[in-house]
Amino acid sequence: MFLAYAAHKNFTVYQLDVKSAFLNGLLEEEVYVEQPPGFEQKTLGDKVYKLKKALYGLKQAPRAWYDTLSQFLTDNGFTKGFTKGKVDTTFFLFEKGQDCLLVQIYVDDIIFGTTNESLCKKFSKFMQGKFEMSMMRELTFFLGLQVKQLKDGTFISQTKYTRDLMKKFGMEEKSSVKIPMNTSVKMDMDADGKPVYQTRYRALIGTLLYLTANRPDITFAVGVCARFQSAPKESHMTAAKRILRYLKGCQEVGLWYPKEGGFKLIGYSDSDYVGCRVDRKSTSGTCQMIGNRLISWFSKKQNSIATSTAEAVYIAAGSCCAQVLWMRQQLRDYEVQEKEIPIMCDNTSAIAITQNPVLHSRTKHIDVRYHFIRDQVEKKDIVLEYISTDKQLADIFTKPLCESRFEELKHELGLIELS
Repeated sequence: MFLAYAAHKNFTVYQLDVKSAFLNGLLEEEVYVEQPPGFEQKTLGDKVYKLKKALYGLKQAPRAWYDTLSQFLTDNGFTKGFTKGKVDTTFFLFEKGQDCLLVQIYVDDIIFGTTNESLCKKFSKFMQGKFEMSMMRELTFFLGLQVKQLKDGTFISQTKYTRDLMKKFGMEEKSSVKIPMNTSVKMDMDADGKPVYQTRYRALIGTLLYLTANRPDITFAVGVCARFQSAPKESHMTAAKRILRYLKGCQEVGLWYPKEGGFKLIGYSDSDYVGCRVDRKSTSGTCQMIGNRLISWFSKKQNSIATSTAEAVYIAAGSCCAQVLWMRQQLRDYEVQEKEIPIMCDNTSAIAITQNPVLHSRTKHIDVRYHFIRDQVEKKDIVLEYISTDKQLADIFTKPLCESRFEELKHELGLIELS
């Protein structure tokens, strides 16, 4: 969300790296350590050291570092200090007139941006005056993601990781395919299939799951393959390697966050019906966009068996509603207020369930946690709106698609190959 907001506001994001971050954390608890080998003072006998600051390896170290940094920012800001995010407590906001400075912290990595370049330089000097840090530089790599900041937007990819993945699993000489999962394949336990080396299969699934942080186009296929890690067979390995063959042909694809466009939050929710051949459960697929920028998504098998298509879609809409409400709260940290957030759904029966309490007799068997969406509709926090299936972006997270439909949805989600 930070990078999407930065792209929308048209400012450059910079990065600072704290050296030996945990050593700056002030401890609240009493912690003692033995004299380290090679540095013992024989005159002190068996005495130990009482720590004032954290050391690497202490369970308290991450929290102590965050508390120290958070207090420094909120108490010693340029003039009045930073405001800490109420939802995302690693987010800090500083305002000065019409300008604002946004800071996002992840352990020892700090990224920040502002509408005023002089504020960035001032913040860099401010931080370096307290902590030992690297020099301020433009953000190009963060949490395994490659970031390119261009004049008309921000491009986020995992190109290097994908290339390394091809080498690791020996896919460099293999032919590529256009879609990650064939529409004719219905995966099951394959009881008569030949078993494969379980550790290698799990390693492959693990690396692909990490890649889904930036590649929503493989989320559904990877999720299906991940269901068979307990007893993988050759058919499962073939399906997983097909995902690699798909990635081989589009290694440089990533998410594009354009600077043009609005900043309105909108959700898309969809579900297949009894798509899993093993237990006949349905798969929920949702994604959330801010303007034309994809922010979050997921594809997950539902916990219970749905008795109708409407029920499956209704459960998916409930999951989407929870994510949208969390994002609405997070946007308040950016001083963006959202009301009546639309969730796009292609099932009129599911929409009717949220609006008509009379239908309770038909839905009383549905887990109560999914019914909170009715309250949100009544409060007008969200609005469930109908959208035709051919415009449903969440379709890519629920089922295998043909090549033309798959490419169309990739484009709509903002997945491009930067030339």
